[in-house]
Amino acid sequence: MLKPFLVTLFTLLICTLSVSAQRIPASYSNIFRNEDGSLFLKPDTVAFPQWESKSFYSLQNMIGHPKGTDKGLAFDFKDAGFTGLMYYGFIPYGDSKYPQPVFFKRTVTIKKGKAAINLLKMRGKYDMINWETSGKGTLGYRIADSRGRLLYEGRVAFKGTGPFEVDDTILEGPFVNLLHAHDATISFTTNHVLKASVKVDGHIFSDVRAGLRHEIKVSGLKANQTYAYTVLYGTNEQTYSFRTAPKPGSRSSFTFAYASDSRGGSGGGERNFLGPNVYMVKKIMALTAYKKAAFMQFTGDLISGYLNHTDEMNLQYANWKRAVEPFAHYLPAIATMGNHEALTYSFSDGSTYGYSVDRFPFETQSAEAVFASNFVNPLNGPQSEDGASYDPDPNHIDFPSYKENVFYYTYANVAVVVMNSNYWYAPSLKHKPASSGNLHGYIMDNQLKWVKKILAKFQQDNTIDHIFVTEHTPFFPNGGHSGDDMWYKGNNNQRAVVAGTPVPKGIIERRDQLLDLIVNRTPKVRAILTGDEHNYCRLEVGPNTDIYPENYSKKKLSLKRTIWQINNGSAGAPYYAQETLPWSDKVKGFTTQNVVVYFHVQGKRIEVEVQNPDTLEPVDHLILHP
Repeated sequence: MLKPFLVTLFTLLICTLSVSAQRIPASYSNIFRNEDGSLFLKPDTVAFPQWESKSFYSLQNMIGHPKGTDKGLAFDFKDAGFTGLMYYGFIPYGDSKYPQPVFFKRTVTIKKGKAAINLLKMRGKYDMINWETSGKGTLGYRIADSRGRLLYEGRVAFKGTGPFEVDDTILEGPFVNLLHAHDATISFTTNHVLKASVKVDGHIFSDVRAGLRHEIKVSGLKANQTYAYTVLYGTNEQTYSFRTAPKPGSRSSFTFAYASDSRGGSGGGERNFLGPNVYMVKKIMALTAYKKAAFMQFTGDLISGYLNHTDEMNLQYANWKRAVEPFAHYLPAIATMGNHEALTYSFSDGSTYGYSVDRFPFETQSAEAVFASNFVNPLNGPQSEDGASYDPDPNHIDFPSYKENVFYYTYANVAVVVMNSNYWYAPSLKHKPASSGNLHGYIMDNQLKWVKKILAKFQQDNTIDHIFVTEHTPFFPNGGHSGDDMWYKGNNNQRAVVAGTPVPKGIIERRDQLLDLIVNRTPKVRAILTGDEHNYCRLEVGPNTDIYPENYSKKKLSLKRTIWQINNGSAGAPYYAQETLPWSDKVKGFTTQNVVVYFHVQGKRIEVEVQNPDTLEPVDHLILHP
């Protein structure tokens, strides 16, 4: 009798999960399903169907499903209409601190979605990895379409001398994450399900269970020490190193870097590598490594994004991670979200962009969930906007998670508070509020409460001398985004809309609430680090800064001290020139050059150095005073 009961219970569970997956979050409005399950949006009498762009490329297909052959490796891109080129070459691990492919003089043509590489032609004088003797090696490859546009850079390990087999391979990583004084996490992705390990200082730390994604915490370390670490996967291994953070409150000197907006740029080649500007990202990371920075903070618009397909988003993220990877073997590259990380449902109303909202189910398909699946960030942020005063249904999940997209971290005597100003982002909301959703630049209530709590915590923490607050959108745009960010041309009517009802606070009111916390109530905050505008701009924000539109009728905030808004959205996206705004007289530095901002922390003194990573030209310099 038990077996039929279990079958019935299992069937009910599957049905329940299916219904749950089909549920449209109550936080949206005017979105419905047809009898066939497809979505449509009906703001009034006309129904607009769901529309999705064709997914031309996916990560799994661009990896190429490699298989061993008698002569080498065969690739199948699972698209008979796909044509292009493969560039390929060995990766000489051990020959360089930052291993990358050394491309062979020949290419192979992709025809009808398939290609083959003859490893036997890479013997003798071309065998710089000694694969003929060891029977092992790793091949790096790049995929370009028929127009020459670069789409993906991958790698595959092989074994044998003919015939060949695909060996266990690290497809992404290893990356250094969650770096503290006495522990760190090493993350990487493998092509085969396996149980991997990391060896540090004679101790081995292993996966709890076998899998493709690996996040292995290494602990029991000494503060401010350099450790070699070896990743063990199958019969293969790779060795790199990292340096632990100083003890909390340490006033020892260190440097950290800041940049934003590396989405694909103009100029061809690596400057638009299907998602990121790989050329500039590599330049930025190379200079950052050269300066021995402790970590890189990268706040949003990593990729071009604005996609409808999860695996296409994963492909663009993979290209960004490949660009930072040689250097992120050694130092954390801490990535956060911007508006171009948008992953949406779109509805066609005949206009150019139509309506678009964050994808759901939020637990698996939202922009926030897909971002979290690609990166390893702290888990100390708020839960979500569920439970806020405007939550339309307390019994269900109606908002995406803040997991790994809102958080804080510390290093020595510095705390970095990361906000997400593109949470639950509905790109069309500015002009078309009928769908509900959140506005570009708007910080919602639960996130605001969390920011207030965390800033108060660090203000009272004797181990923290300096706080930096970072979010993608500027509080005060200066070039390219005067029509949105936290300004909207001075229109305070712009705000989030939940279940068809606008929230009480407008964008400028919410900006002022944040400024009050950051400037007036938290003297340890040294600067606000922003992006979105594709330029470098240093703006003085203080009592003498004009921050309101003419005839503003709401209560005005009096700022009690002066801090800097340091905008660096110049990591490779197409540039924006400076605009004239009420606070323009307080702009102290502006350039459309590509730059990196370096904070040299020396106890209670911080020296800021701004440098062009392409030409190494100095761009700006200042001292941040407590």
